[in-house]
Amino acid sequence: MKQANNPYMQLAIDEARLGIRVGDGGPFGSVIVKDGQVVGHGHNRVLGHHDPTAHGELEAIRDACQRLGTHDLTGCDIYTTGEPCHMCLCACLWANIRRVYYGCTIKDNAIIGFRDDAFNDLFSGRDKLSDFLVESDREACLELFDEYLHLPHDNY
Repeated sequence: MKQANNPYMQLAIDEARLGIRVGDGGPFGSVIVKDGQVVGHGHNRVLGHHDPTAHGELEAIRDACQRLGTHDLTGCDIYTTGEPCHMCLCACLWANIRRVYYGCTIKDNAIIGFRDDAFNDLFSGRDKLSDFLVESDREACLELFDEYLHLPHDNY
């Protein structure tokens, strides 16, 4: 099993594995870090909560805000196994997250049956966020996606 080079990305991968093991949803895990400390974490819970907005990034943002007692995550970075969809990307911007480190790309999401690419074609502007969106540990996250792809998916 390939480990991520960045320890925070490895935590995001571990969070995603937890979510798929319990049947909560896809292989998307996130951790939020401030001053070298994890202040929030979450994984995709779309199926577990019957909530199309329960993406890993949003779950991590909610967790970090609760733990920190604020709606403002200035100074925080998020590490997430997949490049955020537009909903999650906007939530990261609204929360004042400093930088998004992501593993798999929007195009990679299509390999495992997610339709983020269709929304990416509909909404534009990602190219204006090159300093905000940073690819990291793609190979380790692709391995996670491959694991997910080979699981039985009765509910997906």
